[in-house]
Amino acid sequence: MLDPSASLALTLLLGAVLIGAVIAGVHHAETIAHHVGEPFGTLILAVAVTVIETALIISLMLSNGDGQAGLARDTVFAALMIVLNGIIGLCLLTGGSKHHEQQFTRYGVSAGLAMVSVLAVLTLVLPNYTTSTAGPFYTDGQLVFVAAVSLIIYATFVVAQTVRHREYFLHPDVENERAVLAEDYAPLPRGTMALSSVLLMAALVAVVLLAKALSPQITAAVDSAGAPRAVVGIIIAALVLMPESLAAWRAARRNHLQTSLNLALGSALATIGLTIPAVTVVALLLDLQLAMGLSAVSTVLLMLTLFVTSLSLGTGRTTVVQGVLHLTLLATFLFTTLVP
Repeated sequence: MLDPSASLALTLLLGAVLIGAVIAGVHHAETIAHHVGEPFGTLILAVAVTVIETALIISLMLSNGDGQAGLARDTVFAALMIVLNGIIGLCLLTGGSKHHEQQFTRYGVSAGLAMVSVLAVLTLVLPNYTTSTAGPFYTDGQLVFVAAVSLIIYATFVVAQTVRHREYFLHPDVENERAVLAEDYAPLPRGTMALSSVLLMAALVAVVLLAKALSPQITAAVDSAGAPRAVVGIIIAALVLMPESLAAWRAARRNHLQTSLNLALGSALATIGLTIPAVTVVALLLDLQLAMGLSAVSTVLLMLTLFVTSLSLGTGRTTVVQGVLHLTLLATFLFTTLVP
């Protein structure tokens, strides 16, 4: 049996490898996405991220049983807070500081935000008010209905973004956007897609295996620190959203806020629209409980976040003011999680 110091070193090493596998998986998914084009590229990237997130959630749920009934809820809520307040706030602050004021096409952003709002309320708020079962739970039938609705809304978003209303998700300066895309995503050498496909599968398998190996240590570390179990959801969400966060921040620095917002809202929609159905299927097959309803404090923060985001992104122009507000809400979320 390993001594405590060796066990800690092994855990840290596995954690570093897990982070590397997540970043590698998303990178190769993006490579394939840009190679095959839309709408298949968007679906490949979303499915890859969903597999990673679902693997982490299910691994932790299986290792702790009913003690992790709220993990899917905590992860989805944390992802929404990180995306709507963290990623968007950082992009608005960074872009506003460097470029004073930034513009974007508000039609697509408004549509995406409306979809996020509907999905967030259906999955995280409504369970507290249904009467078929007590507590923050859906019945199996209700859970299947919400999962199906989530898939339909996400599919509608993908069709709107890539086929029906693609112009709503392009920067007002379309020629500038095409130039940026051409610069960032030059034609790939022959054989790159095949190699990326193999490496993507390898990364996803590695994430699933490492998540299963590390799940007891993650939960034990949170418990030993005396932190709420919701912190586990924050860790998972932050881990999965790291690559997209970096990409959105870089786009904002280049004065291409439309790309940042597309990445952010697309991540938020995929988090609910794909992760919840996937977790629902696994939970029903393995007879696991899913506590979906948020606490009163979290509900207030979610509603305030959706309200502020609708105001911040309602004009098509942003400054550092909105960025500071969103980052303040993220700090409030993190503080109230640690100090309920």
